Amino acid sequence: MPAVLGLNFHHDTAAALVVDGRLYAAEEERWSGVKHNHPTRKGTLTVPTRALQWCLEAAGIEPEDVDAVWAASMRPNPAAGWWLAEEREELAALLPAPLGEHLRLLSHHTAHVLSGYLLSGHEHAAGLVIDAGGSSLGADFGPGRERITGYGLWPDRIDRLYQGMPAVVPGAVGPRRVHSSLGHFYRNLARRVIPPGDEPEGSMMALAAFGDPQRYGAHIRELVRLGDEGEIRIDHPWGSADSSTPLLLDGRAWTADNVAEQPEHKRADLAAAVQEVFAESVVHIARHLQRVTRSSALVFSGGCALNSHLNGRLAAESGFDTLFVAPAPHDAGTAVGAALYGWHYQLGQERLPVPTDAAWGPDPGALPTATVPSGYHALSHLGLGLAPTVAALLAEHRIVGWVRGQLEFGPRALGHRSILAHPGHAATRNRLNAIKKRAAYRPFAPAVLAEHATEWFMSAGDPFMNRVATVRRCRAARIAAVTHHDGTARVQSVAANHQGLRDLLEQFRDLTRLPLLLNTSFNRKGTPILRTAEQAVAATVELRLDALAVGDTLLLADHVPDPRAASLRTR
Repeated sequence: MPAVLGLNFHHDTAAALVVDGRLYAAEEERWSGVKHNHPTRKGTLTVPTRALQWCLEAAGIEPEDVDAVWAASMRPNPAAGWWLAEEREELAALLPAPLGEHLRLLSHHTAHVLSGYLLSGHEHAAGLVIDAGGSSLGADFGPGRERITGYGLWPDRIDRLYQGMPAVVPGAVGPRRVHSSLGHFYRNLARRVIPPGDEPEGSMMALAAFGDPQRYGAHIRELVRLGDEGEIRIDHPWGSADSSTPLLLDGRAWTADNVAEQPEHKRADLAAAVQEVFAESVVHIARHLQRVTRSSALVFSGGCALNSHLNGRLAAESGFDTLFVAPAPHDAGTAVGAALYGWHYQLGQERLPVPTDAAWGPDPGALPTATVPSGYHALSHLGLGLAPTVAALLAEHRIVGWVRGQLEFGPRALGHRSILAHPGHAATRNRLNAIKKRAAYRPFAPAVLAEHATEWFMSAGDPFMNRVATVRRCRAARIAAVTHHDGTARVQSVAANHQGLRDLLEQFRDLTRLPLLLNTSFNRKGTPILRTAEQAVAATVELRLDALAVGDTLLLADHVPDPRAASLRTR
């Protein structure tokens, strides 16, 4: 029974374990309660201690049963090659002896791309990874770090075909080489658009729908130059982490420090321009990669692959027939990619089946019904009656916490730790944004029965909620709560074997003739998606949800009528 462990020791700390063809994966933030599990200072290594322990316990194995351990390298050492003995020793020392002895490193971007490719089902694919920065490039590409990497991918080999290269810029003591990053470019500008307290990148993507990309488009295009063979050049310092250098627009200086002083409509215009130029740049690289690889399939990963609007553009304009976005394209996903690398390329095991869900984490545990919170009462032992009861609540426009089965891996709630609502009224979106203390312009995503997706949207969506689709104009008014200002929605397609949402969606469709629900993450502002039933009860009370479903029990707010009684009266 081969067993391979994958780890990420940096931000978004995570562990993944493949045992006998089954994947277990979890992020340390779900135990620590610190979103992205940020280290105390930049560069500090953190061990996914509890996530690792859970993986081993869930698989029923001991550390000495693990055959291989892989992790993504992140040390920015100009002399580095594909892996570093010094970094390996440092990380190995943080692990129990049997695991540390097996530890090997692969490049950060390779771990990213394999977290998608080895789950995609494609034999030959082009791979693209774009983020703020990855491993050291070493002598093959000159000093610097991975920023944009293109691959040719096959079951028996991995070819690095494209590498974003540094630009030469003036410096105080002469010219110097700067590795600019599209990831840093987007984040840099987002910090000048989104006030502190909201996540910059996701909020700017949402705000962009309200802006005019032409207002600042010409100016932003001057900062990013597109060249031959997929070349990208970002003017310094806009492709760096520097957010203090003033960006001059309309005679105003934009910095992260004065963002709250800028009018929201102008911030929306800047957001729209940045989103447009960012998407054009990534499409430019992808088209070059398609010409080089002649593949029909593109696998996309890295932090920039969380941009669902970009992914919609890539699917439509990149020249590839199919786009597969890694289920967890952020840095936690490198643990999955590292484990799959060892499983397939090192041990020669068959690739795992293509997933339609990312429920790879722990179960929530039992609902503590002995201590039902004030203001709620428990409906216990509902069994098969749970889904129709919750569907009836949702049909009445109640907002329900939904805790079902194994925890999702990644930043999107996929129907296992979700807050669900009727998609029909814009007022529901407004109420939920207030409950979750989000900006009013932030949209919510629909989860739709996969076979009905193209009846409501212009494309089929994505099982991991990683790309937007245009809402069919004739349908938009019926699903106002999940239709964004620009007529798009980030669609999660729910397959027939989905264990979290499938039955509930079918019940809701039968009641309302709507095969979709509003699905958002079950968490408080600034905290990770919750893990346990106990945490769900506390969050339900704090957020004042109408109901909470865990297992076959429903906690119902005292002010909400029992939907079963209403059903009996109508029969």
